[in-house]
Amino acid sequence: MTAAPTSNLPAPARFAVFDGDLDAEWAALYAGARALAVDTEAMGLIHGRDRLCLVQICDDHDNVCCIRLARGQSAAPRLQALMENIAIEKVFHFARFDVAALAENLGITVVPIFCTKVASRLGRTYSPRHGLKEVVQELVGVELDKQAQSSDWGRVEDLSDAQLAYAAGDVRYLLPARDRLEVMLKREDRWELAQRCFSCLPVMAELDRQRFHLLFEHSSGVNR
Repeated sequence: MTAAPTSNLPAPARFAVFDGDLDAEWAALYAGARALAVDTEAMGLIHGRDRLCLVQICDDHDNVCCIRLARGQSAAPRLQALMENIAIEKVFHFARFDVAALAENLGITVVPIFCTKVASRLGRTYSPRHGLKEVVQELVGVELDKQAQSSDWGRVEDLSDAQLAYAAGDVRYLLPARDRLEVMLKREDRWELAQRCFSCLPVMAELDRQRFHLLFEHSSGVNR
């Protein structure tokens, strides 16, 4: 474990960094949650080429952890048990990528899922901006620092305070954003549609892993 990383945001209630997997204490802590905010950091965006380096988790009591993954690591049993626990909703921003990355690198099948990006596109139709920074700033009133977004996450044993602060910030405000989006979607009679979209995300993630990410796009030429 380490002390909470420095940033301009208030420190989380508890913060820990683990190597390879959660410890038993934090696994039990998260197992009692109604929902968990989850994010990942990888060496790039291509599954199978760019390895998963970090998994961040936060519960609704602001207990935040980062799990550093070694090169070639293919399992994290305690993390897998949490991600596959059907009683705990897992909240992501752009779940399609994270769900695919967890499956590709650690063999994890995430269920159930809420994606704040999908929810934002369905609910915040008055805005063209659906990035995490914009969603959190409007709905939660917090401005995230994204300077460390494009950085070398492969140096997991020596991540900087700025990288850890960025990683922690990306999950700390997902749950309140999720709750505000639920209210908005129900108000606009789009909640059931959102639920159906979330149920499709594992299929979309698997298509991405299998290089069929363009399957539903219209193509020109004789084979259209």
